[in-house]
Amino acid sequence: MPPRRLIPYTLAASSLLALTAPVFAQEAETPAPKRTRIIAGPQLSPAWPGAKDLSIGPYLDLSREHEGTEFTFEAADESFGAPLLQAGDFAFGPAFGFVGKRTAADVGANLPKVGLTIEAGGFAQVSLTPNFRLRAEARRGLGGHDGFVGEVSADYVLRDGDDWLFSVGPRVTLGDGKYQRAYFGVSPAAAAASGLPAFDIDGGVHAVGLTAGYLRQLSPNWGLAAYARYDRLVGDAARSPVVRQLGSRDQPSVGVALSYTFGGDR
Repeated sequence: MPPRRLIPYTLAASSLLALTAPVFAQEAETPAPKRTRIIAGPQLSPAWPGAKDLSIGPYLDLSREHEGTEFTFEAADESFGAPLLQAGDFAFGPAFGFVGKRTAADVGANLPKVGLTIEAGGFAQVSLTPNFRLRAEARRGLGGHDGFVGEVSADYVLRDGDDWLFSVGPRVTLGDGKYQRAYFGVSPAAAAASGLPAFDIDGGVHAVGLTAGYLRQLSPNWGLAAYARYDRLVGDAARSPVVRQLGSRDQPSVGVALSYTFGGDR
């Protein structure tokens, strides 16, 4: 057995500190664990753009954030998506949505079917102050209406961390010619088949509205979420015979859900 070498105390202490310092630094830089919040419940919304009847669908949301950081504000009526690029108060990312099919039986006249539409696109948003956010979305219909649709929104947000949150703000919705003609136009052939007057329509703003949302944490895990939105069809969409004779200019939506938060130190 080789002889043992005695290391002087000061050298041993320095070596120990040199070895342990990176460990402590690494521990200090380890990010806090993430929490996950799931919101799930029913919502009522127009069966198709311009409809007078409401249909039931899912009200869903998924948020993740580090422990000790409040969940980022998301309006209940915004599209699915998460930021891909975030720089300070600015964020950009994908946006996805869908619109259910509209059949002749749904609308009550022999109009062309508009199939289920998956909408894919992107969003950009900026928080001008901690309480005020601007957001714009643009999405392209894949199938169904095959057009472009967009929305510009503003939200004023009041909150107490994650204990409660209230938001309210205006909405402006617009679509291109394909989108507008799919839901609000009546071609000469469709007029002959349905008995409605022919109606041509171009792209532009077709609705203005207001949305309010509320979140309340009831316990460390469980909470409540609710929102209400009202849109009013304007312009050529409001003058469409599809809307005037078979639908409604009033487009309300409402949803209520439970939220469940887990992960982190919960």
